[in-house]
Amino acid sequence: MRILIAILALLASAFALPAQNAKPNIVLIVSDDQGYADLGCCGRPELRTPNLDRLATQGVRLTNYYVTWPACTPSRASLLTGRYPQRNGLYDMIRNNEVNYGHRFTEEEYAVSPEMTLGLDLREITIAQVLREAGYATGVFGKWDSGRAKRFLPRQRGFDTFFGFANTGIDYFTHERYGVPSMFRGNERVKVEGYATDLFRREAIEFLNKNGHRPFFLYVPFNAPHGASNLERVGVQAPDEYYRMYGDLPPNNTQKYMAATTAMDDAIGKILDELDRLGVADNTLVVFFSDNGGSGGVARNTPLRGHKAQMWEGGLRVPFLARWPGHLPAGSVSDEFLSSLEVFPTLTAVAAGRVPENVTYDGFNMLPVLQGRAASQRVEMYWQRRRDKAARYKNWKWAEAEDGGGLFDLASDIGEQKDLSAAHPDVLKDMKTRWAGWRKQMDDAEPRGPFRDY
Repeated sequence: MRILIAILALLASAFALPAQNAKPNIVLIVSDDQGYADLGCCGRPELRTPNLDRLATQGVRLTNYYVTWPACTPSRASLLTGRYPQRNGLYDMIRNNEVNYGHRFTEEEYAVSPEMTLGLDLREITIAQVLREAGYATGVFGKWDSGRAKRFLPRQRGFDTFFGFANTGIDYFTHERYGVPSMFRGNERVKVEGYATDLFRREAIEFLNKNGHRPFFLYVPFNAPHGASNLERVGVQAPDEYYRMYGDLPPNNTQKYMAATTAMDDAIGKILDELDRLGVADNTLVVFFSDNGGSGGVARNTPLRGHKAQMWEGGLRVPFLARWPGHLPAGSVSDEFLSSLEVFPTLTAVAAGRVPENVTYDGFNMLPVLQGRAASQRVEMYWQRRRDKAARYKNWKWAEAEDGGGLFDLASDIGEQKDLSAAHPDVLKDMKTRWAGWRKQMDDAEPRGPFRDY
């Protein structure tokens, strides 16, 4: 009898949920093209986001947080690698030439298109690889956007489990792009039915159920509220029940955007509820932010100027929330200068993982900043999108882009309305010199997968 009791005790301990002093779990949630103000807690109360607002109430909200590129692919590659796009080599969108938009590709054509042949350089080490090495179960459910060929897919880049799509966008219901099915389970393309946001939520919760007894890294990169990618250009999509929350049918573009955002918020709420049900919420760091600024027309980036694809603040500065009970102060708001380059080193530190040797990282562990125990180490950041350039140093921001630019003091002019180039020529010169120095540093680094001529 004593032997049987001992065996049962060992089995119980093996399958018990982690104690609060065990390695913390990590949930990283990324939205797509969500505006800086597009949360109830960020100044748009008519937009229903109660679950993300709950995260803000229970954790930290940042107001001065940046991504590395004003559109999807390079921004997402940076958070996976902790490196500038110009350093990791994924410094533009992986997509077919714009002139081919509207051409219905055959599967044979698509197989040799840029969307099928380009991806994140195989020498790059992802945060999933580091966390898996540290003993974490790793899963990603949603928009991968770092390469669609098998060698680039998540299962080959550190993730145990993958369900989602690997290109820049799909139809929310058919899951197609250019008429080609785009959803994957693992390394295989699959046909499934359902609204994409709901499917990603379902798969994420299943992952939690399977791995709630051990440290896990759950990455949920939604495609909401990005517009659907199909030939009809139908805009953002959501089930009718969400459209009706914002007006009568048929919905206008603003209704569509808000509906898809609320649908995503509901999915996030169910993931948070599952953490509660499993009893692991207090031992889980949850991080949320948008991959870039909101799209023009329907998203709201107030009080920032500009939108997605631009070097104005509205393309680069995004909403950010983080919750970790007992570790991060609840209901706090911070204006510290931080960026998505900090995600890799922060998650590595939280997991007590090993930082890869002989790799240059462009960020730092921001946990002490989120805790309010230290000021940010970040004083500068640089951007390049094709021919457009921008730099920030302390409170100064300089941009030189096709849609305009200038020199701005963000401390007094967050909306970038007053160009101070003529008033401060010495600062303007310094900002340009700093940007050129950064660009040279990127050029002198070991080349990574360049696919453009700039």
